[in-house]
Amino acid sequence: MSRLDTRLRPELEAREQAHLYRRRRTLESGQAPLVRVDGEEFLAFCSNDYLGLASDSRITEALQQGAELYGSGSGASHLVLGHSRAHHQLEEALAEHTGRDRVLLFSTGYMANMGVIAALSGRGGLVLQDKLNHASLLDGGALSGAKLKRYLHADTDSLERQLSSSDSPDALVVTDGVFSMDGDIAPLPELARLCQQYQAHLMVDDAHGFGALGKHGGGVAELYNLNQEALPVLVGTLGKAFGTGGAFVAGSETLIEYLIQFARPYIYTTAMPPAVAHATLESLRIVRSESWRREKLAVLIQQLRDGVEQLGLDLMESDTAIQPILIGEANKAIELSQALERQGIFVGAIRPPTVPAGSARLRITLSAMHTEEQVDRLLSALEQAVRSVAVE
Repeated sequence: MSRLDTRLRPELEAREQAHLYRRRRTLESGQAPLVRVDGEEFLAFCSNDYLGLASDSRITEALQQGAELYGSGSGASHLVLGHSRAHHQLEEALAEHTGRDRVLLFSTGYMANMGVIAALSGRGGLVLQDKLNHASLLDGGALSGAKLKRYLHADTDSLERQLSSSDSPDALVVTDGVFSMDGDIAPLPELARLCQQYQAHLMVDDAHGFGALGKHGGGVAELYNLNQEALPVLVGTLGKAFGTGGAFVAGSETLIEYLIQFARPYIYTTAMPPAVAHATLESLRIVRSESWRREKLAVLIQQLRDGVEQLGLDLMESDTAIQPILIGEANKAIELSQALERQGIFVGAIRPPTVPAGSARLRITLSAMHTEEQVDRLLSALEQAVRSVAVE
């Protein structure tokens, strides 16, 4: 064993003993309610494919068409020779969809958040973040060189205390739109009001709301009718409800031009494959036109909530496709997940450090492609799992 392995091995063993060790599973099918994992068939409730578009044949055909037009890769960064017509068309379409001046594509949501926070803050700046923000937002703040503070989750009084005591003239307030592990929605109208009152700038990462929320799938900005002035920095991802990949930042003409010049993860990264951008144009068309997907999702969410509450489990408050059942102990969450798996149902056990200590949970996510019968099957399996595992 090398000296490096000798140093690393104890930390791995400690994580496993604490029931926090993560193991990858191999998906052998496309994303869908029924999947094949490690050679077995499962009914899955752990994908972020909220509208059921990841395996939609129309988007697959558009991806193939895009590959025929542009090849399999972009071959360069956007600022060298990697910015294709497909990228440009998608940016224009997303700008119209979000009601913003312009959009800038990034290869991943993580890169978008890292790039935007660092470009807008940097040394001497102040970044105020919700305590339960996604790791990409927290990492972006930590690595930006700015002073990083965290306010209590979704607590506008906590944020106002920090804003009122700050002498920074350009604080950046950063929050998830929909919190990925809790499923709740940030109090965005109140956050926008505070930012205007204290001359701060609001940035929202709408990874889990974009496409799934709003009458036309515009996400939290559409849900709360927040225009570009109220919400100047809007981040969205395309690998969840949109079923493809990549991310974007939407905002003013000046903001986008600034990011093109100063957002390092944009400048120094190969552009996403243009075929993916071409396919996402079709995805956007479907998201806008097929509102029945969001309506179906709402029906399934209510069905699940009603059923879980009847079982007496601690279901967290959420009106979104993310429905977490709070368990507490990491080992109990794992045992429940394994009990469900033995019944042919795949639900992830989420444990620290992804969530705070003592708040391990089953994170159930719904898709518009799930049926009411499949949700009933999950509820029955949950009832049996709880009987087999001592959950207080």
